[in-house]
This record gives sequence, C-alpha cells and structure tokens, in this order.
Amino acid sequence: MTELIQGLLLAFAIVVILMAPYIRLLHAVGFGKRIRREGPESHYIKEGTPTMGGLLIVVVVLGIYLFFRGSPDASTFAPIAALATVGLLGAFDDYLNARTGEGIRARQKLIWLTVVAFVAAWQIQNTYDITAIAVPFVGAVAIDPRVYVLFGAFAIIAAANGVNITDGLDGLSGGTVAIAFVAYLLIALLNEPAQPNLALLCALIIGALLGFLWFNVHPAQIFIGDSGALSLGATLAVIALITGQILVLPLIGIIFVIETSSVILQIGWFRISGGRRLFRMSPIHHHFELGGWDEEKITIRFWIVGILAAMLGVTLFLASLDRL
Repeated sequence: MTELIQGLLLAFAIVVILMAPYIRLLHAVGFGKRIRREGPESHYIKEGTPTMGGLLIVVVVLGIYLFFRGSPDASTFAPIAALATVGLLGAFDDYLNARTGEGIRARQKLIWLTVVAFVAAWQIQNTYDITAIAVPFVGAVAIDPRVYVLFGAFAIIAAANGVNITDGLDGLSGGTVAIAFVAYLLIALLNEPAQPNLALLCALIIGALLGFLWFNVHPAQIFIGDSGALSLGATLAVIALITGQILVLPLIGIIFVIETSSVILQIGWFRISGGRRLFRMSPIHHHFELGGWDEEKITIRFWIVGILAAMLGVTLFLASLDRL
C-alpha cells in the first residue's frame, strides 16, 4: 500500500512539474487543437489549445513503472504494451490533427486498434490459460479460448473508442477514466490472488491523470488528445481482462457506454427517420450543453455518476468472489 501511494504521488508530482514547460513547447511548435465547426459554437474559443497531453501521461507512467519494477511481469506486459502502442497511434493522430486539421482515417485507426487488441487478448488468454469468465451473481462460466480472444479484442476496441468519444469537455474523459482506474486498482488488490504489480500500474495512471487534470479542468490549458484517450481506454480494458472482471467494465465505465450509445442511437435514428435527430447533438454531453447546462456542471455530474457506478462495480466484484 505504501508503494502504491508513493507511486501515485510521484506520478502526480512529475506530471505537474513537467506539464507547464510541455504546454509551452506545444505552443511553440504549433500543436494546437483544431475544433470541429459542426460542434457547439461555445467551443470555438478553444481553437489552438495544445493537445497531445496524453503523450506525457504515457511517458511518465511507463518511466516510473520501469523504474520501480525494471521490466513488466506477466500481469503487466499486455497493459504496458497497449499503453505504449496505442499511445503512439494516438500521438500520430494528434500530430496530423494539429498540422492539417484531419487525423488518421477512421478505418486506418481501427485496423491498428484491432491488431493491438487481438494480440493483447491472445497474450492474456495464452498467459493465464483462461477457460472461464467471471459472471456477477453466477460465478465462473466456461468459455472457449477462441471466443474469449474475440470477446477480449472487442472489449479493448470498444473501451478505447468509448473513452475517446467521451473526450469532449474539459476534464470529462480524464476524470471519468481516473475513477474507473481507481475501481480496478481496488479489484487488483482484493483479487484472489492479489495482483500488486497491476495495482501499481493503476496507481501510476491515476496519479498521472490527477496531475493532468490540474491543467485540464475548465478552462483547459491542454487537451488529452487521442494519445491519452485511446491508449488509456485500451489499457483499462486490458486490465479488466487480466483481473478477470471484464463483465463489470460496462458498469464501472458506464459514462463511456452512455456516450458511445448516444452516438450510435443518434446515427441510427437519423437514418431511419429521414434526417430527424434524437439528441440536440451527440455525444450526449453536447446534448446537455446545448440544453443550457454549464460545461463544469456536466463534467461534475458525469464524474458523480462515474463514482457511483464504480462503487457498484466493485461491489459486484466482491459478490462474485464468494461464488468463484
């Protein structure tokens, strides 16, 4: 526990110390966010705000973890690899967005994510020889290894995109994903057997995110970008798979599910209704924004929902321990 607290505080301190010069560097090289003209008009003022804040989070987390542990073990190899590889994808996307206003094409991004997701899911299944999955209130349910890999890859891709879609208001994605990592830190500690190295990785990510939020809360001085949103979402799902608690991820990450669902519903309703909209704008945080809610109010209320959902998710995990 002492090491977890030390790691969290160290990650927080390093990000806070480095973030100010990092922001100045991004300003100097012109890495400013290009705001979508089809988005809310109130966001136009954010044009030029530095992006790619997630890259610093990734570098700090990986650097501190390797300093503490020297190299990843079986429980942390996949999440560290996901954090690094998807972080690079996101950083390149942030770079293209800042330079041209257009990021990597959605299809190319999906191909990269799919490759990483399948490799990570295969590595987890191969390492732990997983033949069952924990189902809340039921217990361990047998699953074919090939089905597990397919399901795991889908979960990684969905979580990465879910966090990325949520990244639309100051502090929103950073706060909600930090809450989700707190839940999985507790799960890693309370698991049978405990997974201390995985808990340490979660603690480092939480500390780095808190340091980032120091500069990202409204009005944001920097955005997390795809380098952070995609990589942290993918890493969250990988950690959920390794703890064996992937089925509680939709609850712990309920905000990401709601945000993604709002986009799917909006597109689907638009097509079948001949151009009518279900929400004022999607993702749903823009619906509330156009309805008159202040940006800070939306963010804080989504955080509250995320906290309550995370608490319920950990409770379901504890209940499942009695049945496994």
